[in-house]
Amino acid sequence: MKIALVLPDLTESHLRLARQIGVQGVVAGLPARGDDPLDGFREILTLRQRIEDAGLSLMVIESMAIPDRVKLGLPGRDEDIARWQCGLRNLGAAGVPTVCYNWMAVFGWLRTSLTTRVRGDAMATSYDHALMERAPLTEHGQVPEEQLWSSLRYFLEAVVPVAEEAGVQLAIHPDDPPLSPIRGIGRILTSPDAMQQVIDLVPSPMNGITFCQGCYAEMGADLPAEIARFAGQNKLFFAHFRNLRGDAHHFTEMFHDDGDCDMYAAMRAYMACGFDGPMRPDHVPTIEGDDNSRAGYSLWGRLFAVGYMRGLIEAIEKQG
Repeated sequence: MKIALVLPDLTESHLRLARQIGVQGVVAGLPARGDDPLDGFREILTLRQRIEDAGLSLMVIESMAIPDRVKLGLPGRDEDIARWQCGLRNLGAAGVPTVCYNWMAVFGWLRTSLTTRVRGDAMATSYDHALMERAPLTEHGQVPEEQLWSSLRYFLEAVVPVAEEAGVQLAIHPDDPPLSPIRGIGRILTSPDAMQQVIDLVPSPMNGITFCQGCYAEMGADLPAEIARFAGQNKLFFAHFRNLRGDAHHFTEMFHDDGDCDMYAAMRAYMACGFDGPMRPDHVPTIEGDDNSRAGYSLWGRLFAVGYMRGLIEAIEKQG
């Protein structure tokens, strides 16, 4: 596998730092271009070249947003899908192999605290569903799961052929937390079987998943078994290496070496399956020396995580 990293900014200092700690690639968002970030082939190309000139690879574009009109199946979605198709073609033309996207409508990954104390008073993100049970509905009212499944099929039928032409892998991310509904909004990617259903909706070599370990842990899944399940189908395109304590209803993000997940067993499963895609550390506590302005994405916390990941890989390789 290839260790990748999200950097706070693509400065020369951060790119050198990534190389110095043994990172091979970068996971980035789309560069902005006026009002339409999907219409920016040259910007994507120069982003890739900037990263490659620093000795790294642009492995995944994450945060290629899908408007709620698409996810909710509302009027105007065809226009939004056409723009997303344009974005896929630009990624393919610029040589970007994978895009990570999600199907969380109205709001994305959700936490009820960004300042939960963990080891050494590091600040972590956490979620307590009991605090959300009396939350008001959004302006969209009740959104049933069936509506989201229908709109997802419509979207995939439109974009998978374009992804095939462009040579870009579509790696869908599970819902975080994997609970439904939240504030009246259904969430459908809440189990390993639901992720399999996405793959089966529109079968294609380009239709696969992001294996977000934390989300699968929140689901109560057997991590090594699910890694083997999806990697065995060549559908595990991208991995988020996370650890936490708790379950979907109440969990706290933890240091990678200090949670409920057996991280050694998970890493061993990736390696045993021959997973050769990008993996990045995700949702780390904010540690001393860094600020909490991007909760879950402390640079220093990710440096600790990369060192831990490299140690696991070395140990597993030497044990055979």
